[in-house]
Amino acid sequence: MRVGDFAATVLDLAKPLTPLDLPLLDAHGATLASDVRDGERLLLPSGVRIRSTQIALAAASGLDRLPTRPQPRVVVVALADMASSNGSGAETNSFLLTTAVKEAGAYGYRVLLQAETQAHIKAVIEDQLVRADLLLITGDIGDRSFDQILEVLSRIGEFNSVDVKYVRGGRHAYGVVGPDATPALLFPGDPIAAYISTEIFARPMIRSMMGLYDLHRPVVKARLKSDYSSIEGFHEFLLASLDREGGVVTVLEDQSSLIALAEANALIAISPLDLEVKAGREVDVILLERRYL
Repeated sequence: MRVGDFAATVLDLAKPLTPLDLPLLDAHGATLASDVRDGERLLLPSGVRIRSTQIALAAASGLDRLPTRPQPRVVVVALADMASSNGSGAETNSFLLTTAVKEAGAYGYRVLLQAETQAHIKAVIEDQLVRADLLLITGDIGDRSFDQILEVLSRIGEFNSVDVKYVRGGRHAYGVVGPDATPALLFPGDPIAAYISTEIFARPMIRSMMGLYDLHRPVVKARLKSDYSSIEGFHEFLLASLDREGGVVTVLEDQSSLIALAEANALIAISPLDLEVKAGREVDVILLERRYL
């Protein structure tokens, strides 16, 4: 399945959360669900993230509550392979993805699971549904547990498995689980692929649930520092270092390395149609650092 098609399919699962009035401090980080007015004057428009400045204006206007769409609760379940001696791949994913969903605006809950049976996996996932607006699930490196998790999810919900056509992507699954049809995603166990899928697919879902208008990371144009050869028929999202002042972006070495992931402040998006991208050509660059948001 093409990246754009998969992104649209899973985004359709992410309906905005039901609005509720929250006290000012509890409203911080949520999204305004409706306009806030002082008579005819618009104080705060709907659809914006509630920050300290909005809280201050509300307090100065005599308000003690705001109409909000709350921050989604995202449970990250990382299943460690029993054959692994330490479960380090799943543990890495559990920390990586839980903090990534927090950066997207959600409440993140981390669950590291080392299960011997499908019954145990099923019990843990069902227990987590009471605090989940979205489930994000990964296996271990090598995806040895993918089929095991998918079978469990298919028994407690409606799930589909697809191959997403981006380099490092491969098998993904999506659907709804439990009595409330909670959206859930099953991502690759490789940490780099899991992170990229969280950015490209899960982040817009989270922000849609919040009722925000800016679902995606900002994208800018920059000149590629060196030639790059892509793979026909596949999107690529390359870990990169962007020099915004110079307008130049560099592909980082060793795209499989967590060191490169930590150094990256951007992703270069390469179209499936671009097989040879020459140095100096402008490419699409997805900004990752929070100061660019």
